[in-house]
Amino acid sequence: MGKLPKNVGEIGEFPLIDRIRNILPVCRNKDLLVGIGDDAAVVRLDERRALLVTCDIQVEGRHFRLDRTTPYRVGRRAMAVNLSDIASMGGKPTYALVSLGLPADFSVESYDRLFEGMRDELLPHRASIIGGNLARTKDCLIVDVTLMGEADPSRVLTRGGARVGDRIFVTGHLGASGAGFQALKAFGKRVPGKYREMVNRHVLPIPRVELGRRISRSGVASAMIDLSDGVAGDLHHVCVRSGVGAEIREDLLPLPERIGEIARKSGKSVLELALHSGEDYELLFTVPPGVSARKIRSLPGSSGVPVTEIGRIVPREEGYRLVDSRGKKRPLTPAGWDHFRRTEG
Repeated sequence: MGKLPKNVGEIGEFPLIDRIRNILPVCRNKDLLVGIGDDAAVVRLDERRALLVTCDIQVEGRHFRLDRTTPYRVGRRAMAVNLSDIASMGGKPTYALVSLGLPADFSVESYDRLFEGMRDELLPHRASIIGGNLARTKDCLIVDVTLMGEADPSRVLTRGGARVGDRIFVTGHLGASGAGFQALKAFGKRVPGKYREMVNRHVLPIPRVELGRRISRSGVASAMIDLSDGVAGDLHHVCVRSGVGAEIREDLLPLPERIGEIARKSGKSVLELALHSGEDYELLFTVPPGVSARKIRSLPGSSGVPVTEIGRIVPREEGYRLVDSRGKKRPLTPAGWDHFRRTEG
């Protein structure tokens, strides 16, 4: 019997989630369609409606710093990361519960701006905050959001549907948030204007809610996940749940402008930022090989969000690999954001 680690920091986020599964009894309710281990839980309400439920916590000093952002932006970001989970399942957001941990010296004005940010992030989706809880903390702000949504049970997309031969697509650009994070570390609030778009993608992520619904309704996708932990880590989650392997083409990765400049300033490679930095909140989805290019091109609608093919699903025994521009294959490490091992430093 192996030695039990002394603390959670020795284990990391995803092994901790696995331990929860081993502790809790299996839920055998026939209406629970998706439980622990996906972007949201899914509970059947009736033949045409399923309830989606997700939650996410944002901790000052871990996910954000108030000397580099504002309470309004923190509120928007806290809601946006939850909206992204609903988007990845193909759902429509409906109601939110908000629990706050507040230090005693947190100003009333900042408190108001925080809720205005959450309100404004929900408004385009006609979703509402309907309750929550308040508690006092010693010295940091904590924002914990539970978000609900609805979807057609027959159209819900999970991490477990990818099949050998499927093509892998992503929305938007990869590494923008990670590059924005590095720009903030380097420049603080005096970030040059040419890097501002990447900083905005870190501070104010854009959840692809409508695009997620379009992908779901189109019926073209076999699996989907949002990119919170980095494309290398999140695609690996899909592979584990689907029982498959994957290859990513390095030369196909859609990159934001000027990411190379930030990579050089931070001492990181462009590839590291694109694959491992996390918090892009784009969507990654897999598509069976027979789906036409025309259908894929139609997915963004009028949004203008690019959709890019970056690889393919392979048999599990072929592994998890990165293919460079010369066709050379090497193992791809699925490391990404880990809530117990990275800080907003």
